Amino acid sequence: MKIGVPKEIYEGEKRVAATPEVTGQLIKLGFEVAIQSGAGDAAHFSDSAYTEAGANVVGNAKAIWDESDIVLKVRAPEFNPDLNIDEVSLLHEKQVIITFLWPAQNPELLKRLAEKKVTAIAMDSVPRISRAQKLDALSSMANIAGYRAVVEAAQHFGRFFTGQITAAGKIPPAKVMVIGAGVAGLAAIGAAKSMGAIVRAFDTRPEVKEQVESMDAEFLELDFEEEGSGTGGYAKVMSEAFIKAEMELFAEQAKEVDIIITTALIPGKPAPELIKEEMVVSMKDGSVIVDLAAEQGGNCKLTEAGVVKKVHGVSIIGYTDLPSRLAAQSSQLYGTNLRHLLTDMCKEKDGNITVDMEDEVVRGATVVKDGEITWPPPAPKLSAAPPPPKPA
Repeated sequence: MKIGVPKEIYEGEKRVAATPEVTGQLIKLGFEVAIQSGAGDAAHFSDSAYTEAGANVVGNAKAIWDESDIVLKVRAPEFNPDLNIDEVSLLHEKQVIITFLWPAQNPELLKRLAEKKVTAIAMDSVPRISRAQKLDALSSMANIAGYRAVVEAAQHFGRFFTGQITAAGKIPPAKVMVIGAGVAGLAAIGAAKSMGAIVRAFDTRPEVKEQVESMDAEFLELDFEEEGSGTGGYAKVMSEAFIKAEMELFAEQAKEVDIIITTALIPGKPAPELIKEEMVVSMKDGSVIVDLAAEQGGNCKLTEAGVVKKVHGVSIIGYTDLPSRLAAQSSQLYGTNLRHLLTDMCKEKDGNITVDMEDEVVRGATVVKDGEITWPPPAPKLSAAPPPPKPA
C-alpha cells in the first residue's frame, strides 16, 4: 500500500506526520511512502533526507492525496488555500486517513468523512490502556507541551528560576504551581524543578500524590473527602462543595506563587475555569500564567487562545501550538506513534494493513469505517471475575 504525507496547512503548524527515520521504518514494513516537497522543512527535515530514506518526494499536494492508500497527517482535514479545496474533498473511497480528529468536537467532519466512504482513524481516540501506550500520541504531545510551558514561562518571567547568592545580594527561587498532574503537568513539574524552582502541584486524583512527591515537588491537598479519578486516567467533574474548597486553595496560592501552569481538562467538556480574575489581580506584578487548556476555553478566566496578554501586571500565555514549537521532537514522537499503529495493523509485514474491528485498540481509534461512523466505540470489555475457590 502507498502511504502519503502531505504538508500541514494549519497556520503556524510546523510538525510533520513522518520523519525521515520513521519513513525508513515504514518502507522496511513493505509500504511505499510519498512525501510532499517541503512537508518537513519547518521541523528541519529536508527533502533530501526523505529521499535518502527511500521516500518519493512529490511536489503537488493533490498527487499525494490522489495516489495514496493511506494518508498520514497531524491536523484534521481543512480547507487548502493553495488548491482552493477542502482536504476532505481530496479523499477517495476505500482510502484510510490517520490523524488527530477530535470526533466529540467535530461531528460534522465525521459525517463528511463518512460521505466519502473512507476509513478514518483518530490518534486522539486511542484507548488509554497498557497495550496502547506505544501509540498514545496524546501523551506524547502532552509531554512536550508541559516542558514547553515552562520554557515559555521562563521567557516571560523577569527573574531566574533558581535561587542564587551573589555579591549583589540574595535571589530567591521562583515559586511555581502546576494544576493538574497528568502527563503535561508532570513534565512541567520536572522541567521547573530542573531549573531550580520551588514547585507545588494540585490534582483532584489522590493517586498522583506519590508521583508528584517523587519529583521533589509539594502535593497540595484539600481537607475534603472526595477524589476525582475518572475513566481512562482523566479527571471527572467534581461536586460544588469540592470546587469551592479548591477555589479557596487557588486564591491563597495565587498570592504566593510567581508562575501558575494549568493543564486541567475533562474529556468531551469545556476546560474547567479554575483561575478567576480576582486571583490574577492578587498575583505579584511580573507573574506568569501558562494555560495549556486555552484551546478548550482555558482554565483561566482571562486566557485568550493563541496569544500572550498582560492583564493586571500578569502575563497570561494562551498558546495552542506548544508541541509545534518543538517541531522536530514532536514530529519524531508522533511519527513513532503512527509507525507503531501501522506495524500492529500490518500483520504480515508486507505493506498491507487490516482494520481489525475486533482489536480493542484499532476499534477504539477508528471513528469512520468504510463510510460508516463508528464513534463512540463500545465500552471496553471487562474480564470475567474468577470463579470462587472450591471448598477443600
